[in-house]
Amino acid sequence: MATKELTIGNPFKLIFNFTLPILIGNLFQQFYNLVDALIVGRTLGINALGAVGATGPLIFLIISFVFASTQGFCVVTAQKFGAQDYNLVKKSVGTSFILSIIMTIVLTLISAPFTYQMLNFLRTPQDIIHDAYSYLFVIFVGIFATVFYNLTSNILRALGDSKTPLYFLIFASILNIFLDLLFILKFNMGTAGAAWATVISQAVATVLCLIFMFLKFPILKLKKSDWTLDWKFMYEHLYVGIPMGFQMSVLSIGIIALQFVLNGLGSVAVAAYTTAMRIDQIFSQVYLALGATMATYTAQNFGAKKMSRIKDGAKASVLMALIASIFAIIVLTFFSDSIISMFMDKPHPEVLRLGVLYVHIIMIFFFFLGVLIIYRNILQGMGSVKAPLASGVAELIARTACAFILGHYFGYIGICLSTPAAWVGAAIVLYIGYKMSLKKNLKKIRMKKI
Repeated sequence: MATKELTIGNPFKLIFNFTLPILIGNLFQQFYNLVDALIVGRTLGINALGAVGATGPLIFLIISFVFASTQGFCVVTAQKFGAQDYNLVKKSVGTSFILSIIMTIVLTLISAPFTYQMLNFLRTPQDIIHDAYSYLFVIFVGIFATVFYNLTSNILRALGDSKTPLYFLIFASILNIFLDLLFILKFNMGTAGAAWATVISQAVATVLCLIFMFLKFPILKLKKSDWTLDWKFMYEHLYVGIPMGFQMSVLSIGIIALQFVLNGLGSVAVAAYTTAMRIDQIFSQVYLALGATMATYTAQNFGAKKMSRIKDGAKASVLMALIASIFAIIVLTFFSDSIISMFMDKPHPEVLRLGVLYVHIIMIFFFFLGVLIIYRNILQGMGSVKAPLASGVAELIARTACAFILGHYFGYIGICLSTPAAWVGAAIVLYIGYKMSLKKNLKKIRMKKI
């Protein structure tokens, strides 16, 4: 299997072709998340669906830290690959695995034992807290599967391969659907069954991916020396990875604050918001795929000191985000009620109404989400941590303030407006940070040439 350099060729074509497998993979991942929701909602009822949804912010707190941190470790890998320093590429992979093992142990110990306390702190409605606990505890116990699934995928993408992670994600999706049906319908395991299906499918896919990548990719055949601890090199990974993870955790705090206010509106509002969020997540996958592409594209070109290609890539990806946003608005304007109804055996009128309301508000601001994700990943690809962290703080302040203030005065509508406010605030900070970082790095390159 061959790696791929993103430092040569037409930026628009490269970004589109690299993004497509990631997008398909993301949609498959959302597909099996939707299967979880469909099976839970149609067989266990609205309360169970709300229970799974109520765990979302806490799961995002942990999972987003995992994804961002492992992506940060692999930004270093991609930079070394772009600079064609293949010995350091191998050493970077070994270092990333060591750091991920440590991260898995720490995250499991600080999450699983305190699952019920966290749900109770968030004022999770008593009629759904038991099902929420059953689901969330299993997800926290299975953090290891999420960590190494994301790590292996990010390593392959750092080397320019976005197709292989797709194949294993498709496998995980199919396995997850089978296990959902088995655990929930056959073994009557309730919401815990949906969680075990997710953990097991990710774990199996991770093992297969590890075997495949070490056997088939020559550049990933590590020597014993690649696994040795080099504190200076570890710091280089932590300098990028931990701020990225922390920045996503800052975002999570805002989402948790929003969930705190939302839970006070009752289980019907929670179920409506949860269902509508599923649709939001589907349409945002194109931006997440573009972001993942731009992290690798930027890191490789940054390592190769090709700043003009980074600038061209940014323009191409923003154009793609604009096209995707217009498409999303058209689809959701006409079909949002039909899509939301899919999650309920007997559509609940109030859940349907509130769900459609959220979707129609959020879709107008999708482009800002695209800009936010693209520029955040570009900055992280250049190893810049200050602007993304500042944007996370801006997003936290905007989301939290709007959730409490607008939620108090306008109820559910105020909750719906808090997320777009966070997107707009963060997007502005990131665009300014991108322009400043680009100017700074161009100046450094010119100074070295003198």
